[in-house]
Amino acid sequence: MNTAGMSLYEKYFHLKCYLLNKRSIFVLYLSLCVIFSRLTFFGMLIRFYIKNVLSFSEETEFNLIPYNRIQQHKEHLYDVNGFKLLKAASIYGANGAGKSNIIKGISFLQDLVLDALVGKISSHTFKFLDEPNQVLGIEFIKDGIPFIYEVEIQNDVIISEELFKSGLGKHDDELVYRRSTDQNNVTSIQFNDSIEKEEKIQVLKNVLLEEFVKPTKTVLKIFANRDNPNLADLKIAFSWFQSSLIILAPETRPFALADALDTNENLKLYSNRLLQSFNLGIENLGVTIKRLEDLILNAKTLEDVKKEVDNIDYNILPLTNKAGDEIVVVKKNDTYFVKEISLKHKNINNTATFQLSEESDGTKRLLQFIPAFMQMTHDRCTFIIDEIERSIHPLLIKELIRKFTDDENSLGQLIFSTHESNLLDLEIFRQDEIWFAEKDITGSTDLYSLSDFKEHNTLDIRKGYLTGRYGSIPFLGNLKDLNWHLNES
Repeated sequence: MNTAGMSLYEKYFHLKCYLLNKRSIFVLYLSLCVIFSRLTFFGMLIRFYIKNVLSFSEETEFNLIPYNRIQQHKEHLYDVNGFKLLKAASIYGANGAGKSNIIKGISFLQDLVLDALVGKISSHTFKFLDEPNQVLGIEFIKDGIPFIYEVEIQNDVIISEELFKSGLGKHDDELVYRRSTDQNNVTSIQFNDSIEKEEKIQVLKNVLLEEFVKPTKTVLKIFANRDNPNLADLKIAFSWFQSSLIILAPETRPFALADALDTNENLKLYSNRLLQSFNLGIENLGVTIKRLEDLILNAKTLEDVKKEVDNIDYNILPLTNKAGDEIVVVKKNDTYFVKEISLKHKNINNTATFQLSEESDGTKRLLQFIPAFMQMTHDRCTFIIDEIERSIHPLLIKELIRKFTDDENSLGQLIFSTHESNLLDLEIFRQDEIWFAEKDITGSTDLYSLSDFKEHNTLDIRKGYLTGRYGSIPFLGNLKDLNWHLNES
């Protein structure tokens, strides 16, 4: 692949798509720590809305817009060109209430923009509703420009796709483009008046409609890949989905972290300071480097691995060892090396080196979060983490989040779902940063913020939550009436 003239964002995107096609086992997220250490991302989430997708029946909105009456934690407010945004949001709810579905919905929309087929979403309508139309929409700020992007789907077809410059409630929204598909699967595209009158745009539009546009795929990426100054806003909007929005599922693992630690001294220093502060007995996080020829391969031959490395931009290939942990094969000066994370532990008498496979699930999960929190500290980006507390001690995750929310110099946003009631603490969050998910009698998920309740800032929110004051907790039957031995002979 010829990558000459590509930006680092574009090169990363090609690398990500190649690896996803070759190795779907890896969920790839590549932070600034690997390639983008010299770049500044700028993108913030304002709101997301969803209709007839997963457990959401009616249009439901989640947002990071601060509530004016709340005066606590003003350091949690970002000012983006005069518009206030929150730096964090937590989503609580019982099992099956739909808190993870809001994150899946955002992920669905991101996948659609980046290249996925619409069938991935259209198969996830609200099951109790005989209605084919689905809506996913998002408002965000990228490089100082507020956008609203919306997709409407009907029976595996994108019937509407729109991009607006948002007026943020102060001015009218300004159309950038509108794409629509009729019942005969014929697609039309309309740009705003200033773009539409350009003759070259008309020619480009006709070519794209004839050769590239499909009713099952979005067009934002197609426009963003065109070298036309009239489409600059579309490039900016696309780059938010591509580089400023990072979603981490519970099974997500950092991509090429061993190579990042080996090549980025700032990341290594940040990681070691963070791990040492947790008192896990870890004295040093390092990287073991071997020649590829010294690695015992299972399914692949030596030559197969070399060919894959040669065909990938940056010559970086993630693999898994026998324990299921990631190793990274890299090529440098025509020599192939294998990099693997190692951790040095210290007790009262001695030190010993452990491989990642010998560490606890909690330690591995923390390693996933290190590049994420480093990036959130330094860049205008949005991280969304599902089940942030999984495998990590409640006090540890609480202090990690507190460190971020209290940091007046942090730049990014953190959104997460959780069951961990210890995080319901108004010393860590504002009331408008705490959200609840609960299903109503129709089986549809309702989302609401703690700021909807007129609570004093000294109230014990955790106690109120556990006693059902705000809903969104499981309602159990009378377990005393459960006959454990009913079917035993």
